[in-house]
Amino acid sequence: MRRLPPLTAIEAFVQVARLGSIKAAAEALSLSSPALSRRIQQLERFVNRRLFIRQHQAMRLNGDGETLYHRLGPALDILAEAVEISTSGGHELLRLRLGVPPLYASQKLIKRITHLRQHHKELHIDVDTAPYALSRLGEGLDAVITLARDIDPAFYSYRLGFNKIMLFAAPEFVEGENALKHPEDLAKTTLFLHRDMPDNFTTWREAIGLPKLEPAAIDFFDSGQLMLDAAAGGMGIACLLDCNYKGQYKTSLRPIFSSNIDSPYSYWFACRRASLGRRPVRLFHEWLTNPPKEETRAG
Repeated sequence: MRRLPPLTAIEAFVQVARLGSIKAAAEALSLSSPALSRRIQQLERFVNRRLFIRQHQAMRLNGDGETLYHRLGPALDILAEAVEISTSGGHELLRLRLGVPPLYASQKLIKRITHLRQHHKELHIDVDTAPYALSRLGEGLDAVITLARDIDPAFYSYRLGFNKIMLFAAPEFVEGENALKHPEDLAKTTLFLHRDMPDNFTTWREAIGLPKLEPAAIDFFDSGQLMLDAAAGGMGIACLLDCNYKGQYKTSLRPIFSSNIDSPYSYWFACRRASLGRRPVRLFHEWLTNPPKEETRAG
């Protein structure tokens, strides 16, 4: 059998490929940066070719590196999984502590978790909907789904799509004699804003050419679900995202003043970079960012 490179060199290569930097990979493997660099160089000498394009504070796979990574990455995951199961006596129970906004959990997550559990019955998820999830990573939470403009680069993050700003109102606001027919009519009513997306309305009014437009009042919520419920009750206009127009709210609310304006906010998956090496985090991340084909068809 052909001689293989050291497993430590393969592990270092896969971590750098996934995390994009020597520093982040070294932290994940509890190594110094020079020690990890030596392992990468060892693998490059073994295959007799460069595998990365070195950039300032970043490492990007070149063509040879991409080819090798797609062969080694899955194989290393299978090996790690086999070791984990063996050391747990063959009965592995995986637990992920996930922070997530309540509205995202109810609209996008809970129903989809059924598909995840079909593939990974050993994975269990503790759902935490308390605020300030990012600040609790590594201290009570393994990973989060959060609303933000962007994520601190100290964390690993993945944007879960781009969204448009949407204003939602009860039917009486868009139908009948007292309907709000023009954006200027917002001066007659209360606007609801989410505390995690305070600039949505400013972005929207500037995009439609009315930067000085003011509603009669602005009420802030820390729950998108409560905002939509209040709007459905006729208490005001909710300013949220187009992806929130789902389920029961499609019958109780109407989009008002339709527009195609990008929101500066998005939902993000985030975790500590070292946490990507933990199987519960890795399984959830892979499912969230690359859903199985049958789930994509069903959704």
